[in-house]
Amino acid sequence: MKIIFVGAGNVATHLARGLSDNHQVVQVYSRTVESAEALASLVGAEATTDIKALRADADIYIFSVKDAVLQELIASLPKNGGIWLHTAGSMPMALFEGYAERYGVLYPFQTFTKGRSMEWKDIPFFIEASDRDTYNKINELASSLSEKVIELSSDKRKYLHLTGVFACNFVNYMYTLSEETLQEAGLPFDVVLPLIDETCAKVHALSPADAQTGPAVRFDENVIDKHLSLISDAKTKELYRLISDKIYETHKNK
Repeated sequence: MKIIFVGAGNVATHLARGLSDNHQVVQVYSRTVESAEALASLVGAEATTDIKALRADADIYIFSVKDAVLQELIASLPKNGGIWLHTAGSMPMALFEGYAERYGVLYPFQTFTKGRSMEWKDIPFFIEASDRDTYNKINELASSLSEKVIELSSDKRKYLHLTGVFACNFVNYMYTLSEETLQEAGLPFDVVLPLIDETCAKVHALSPADAQTGPAVRFDENVIDKHLSLISDAKTKELYRLISDKIYETHKNK
């Protein structure tokens, strides 16, 4: 399939590189010439900063941009016969209504950072389509990367996006707080990596609730108070209190 990318950020970069193994990425749009050219050069495509200058003969148009500009860019692209897709977890498929005849969603459920490689076959793709023929095309596209392709409506996908924030974005911020805490003691972050690895490994075999440990489970106030005394930032202190309270509420009747 011939593919055009609208966007050149983290998700677009990984998808374009992955899809270019079995498909032809012919053009990349970005608002900055540097970003457009950087991704285009990786996949042998043409770069442009003019969305109205995008080719009209591609099979697939993938919008992979910030939610705040997605609708604007969809409205800016002249109509064509291709399938229009977006990669946003929290945005509905209905954004394409009135702008494209065939459209859908291609949502890879993973965190993406430029410079890190991806093992695509294990990454789940959640897809949605305007009609069954379009669904079959999107399924074919996603299946060229992943062995886990699942149909999911916009209404359900927004909950998937929310769980991603809890399971990835918030957890990663906790690692930031952990690193800052270790710095107070002059210790490197790698001392906590075995603990992180074991915590992550446990939830492959146990439910997160069953894997929960720590002073908040039994509401050990002596330990909790000692920890709170070490935290100087008021918001971080309140965050510790709130999370401890929620953990205790979850486990007190077990």
